[in-house]
Amino acid sequence: MPETFADPRIPAVERCVLRPLLERRARETPERTFARFADGTVWTYGQARAMAIRTANGLRALGVGQGDVVLAWLPNGPEVIRLWFGLNYLGAVFAPINLAYRGRLLEHVVDNAGASLIVAHADLYGRLADVKRAALARAVVVGGPAADVPGIAVHAAESLLPDDCNLPALERAIMPWDMQSIIYTSGTTGPSKGVMSSYLQLYSMGEPMQFGTADDRFMINLPMFHVGGTFPTYAMLVRGGSIVMVDAFDTARFWSDIRETGTTAVVLLGAMAGFLMKQPPRADDRDHPLRHAIIVPIGEEALALGERFGIAVWSHFNMTEISMPLVSARDPRPAGTCGRPRAGVEVRIVDAHDCEVPEGQTGELIVRADRPWAMNHGYYRNPEATAAAWRNGWFHTGDLFRADAAGNYFFVDRLKDAIRRRGENISSYEVEVEICAHAAVKEAAAVAVPSEFGEDEVLAVVALAEGASLAPAALIEFLLPRLPHFMIPRYLRFVADLPKTPTQKVQKYLLRSEGLTAEVWDREQAGIRIRREKIG
Repeated sequence: MPETFADPRIPAVERCVLRPLLERRARETPERTFARFADGTVWTYGQARAMAIRTANGLRALGVGQGDVVLAWLPNGPEVIRLWFGLNYLGAVFAPINLAYRGRLLEHVVDNAGASLIVAHADLYGRLADVKRAALARAVVVGGPAADVPGIAVHAAESLLPDDCNLPALERAIMPWDMQSIIYTSGTTGPSKGVMSSYLQLYSMGEPMQFGTADDRFMINLPMFHVGGTFPTYAMLVRGGSIVMVDAFDTARFWSDIRETGTTAVVLLGAMAGFLMKQPPRADDRDHPLRHAIIVPIGEEALALGERFGIAVWSHFNMTEISMPLVSARDPRPAGTCGRPRAGVEVRIVDAHDCEVPEGQTGELIVRADRPWAMNHGYYRNPEATAAAWRNGWFHTGDLFRADAAGNYFFVDRLKDAIRRRGENISSYEVEVEICAHAAVKEAAAVAVPSEFGEDEVLAVVALAEGASLAPAALIEFLLPRLPHFMIPRYLRFVADLPKTPTQKVQKYLLRSEGLTAEVWDREQAGIRIRREKIG
């Protein structure tokens, strides 16, 4: 296996490819802690390597080979990490599924991935009985007994932890440009797309982080189907540090968990910083080990959080498809900036024809990198979407930005119709499909409206079929088994017809500008609060 490359932009495999990287860490610092989990489990680097090898050998015994895609449907914890690492030890591809997916969203991911094997938690596995399962034929179910899903052979959870501790052989060396994962990101004009990511992309995503050493411990409070979970995990592996993996962000437990685990760094998305700032001041607000927080988006409240709790705050702009092209300085000003372009990337703000807009004006942010494979290499089994996103040799983010005279970049809005609610990207298209599945609905449009916690809430504007009637609460009840919790609209508004252009396209900008009109129904005011389902 070559350790270095003639092109100096490509790091040695022992720096960026998971298997040789973890082998090096386990060889050099076998007793150093790599991971702490919410259930009390602690892994050293040596133990992480042993878990990865045993899991890889279990997967190989189930027929998984180099380049194969395997679906992962697991909550945060030791199982999802050892599956990810075990797959990559074989040169196989880790394809995690959003834990909230069900119905058509789940069916689409299963079909697109084309995987024959899934590793799923028992609390999730039964949802497969309600969808078409494409090529899926086998499953390993962990965390409890498996539900009956016709046509799928279930293997015991123990099959992924055989006694075989021998390093599995490879057909060929794993290269930095090989596909490491497929992460499904919400669609906007169509179903979710599977982002093909190389080892070098995930490495490049963490490289611009201005802090993080072997002495740092990063709290992972976002799931493994989200780059907010995968990139800091990989960054700590690259830098020889450690992670603390929790199930999810929890305002009430946040500071006690930080203190108990010795966490020094964390990512806070969307409303998380606001939730922490709304907690009553305490005498021990600065008595904790946390030193750094990446906060996205970053505004005055986020900067105030840094001051109150005595931590350095940073921001950036990132997506599943790219590798953190914009990074801020510490405690960035002016408030709201995502930062400036990092070394090794070019960014432009352009109009609909990819022509650069004048300074200070708003346009779409497009990106390219000078390191090969530092960004996604397309959408899995979706060449049309790949070509559209990469047109003219630049990756089109679909997000509107502006830049000031000093070179600071500011996120303005989403060019596409995605909605972002509490750290989750929501496809308006997918929400609309499920609303329109109700027999009483003629058409619907889902748009973002501001949330009091930052980011967005979902407003669904619904036109009923002629002569039909539908109570708002009844529509919510209809959607509950069909959509993830975070996609269920908070607001509903019923209209006779949706506003349209002469070509019959819905004018969503009008719905957004009208916002929360007097006739809008608020399910939270009606006492209907929908919580994330706890898995495991």
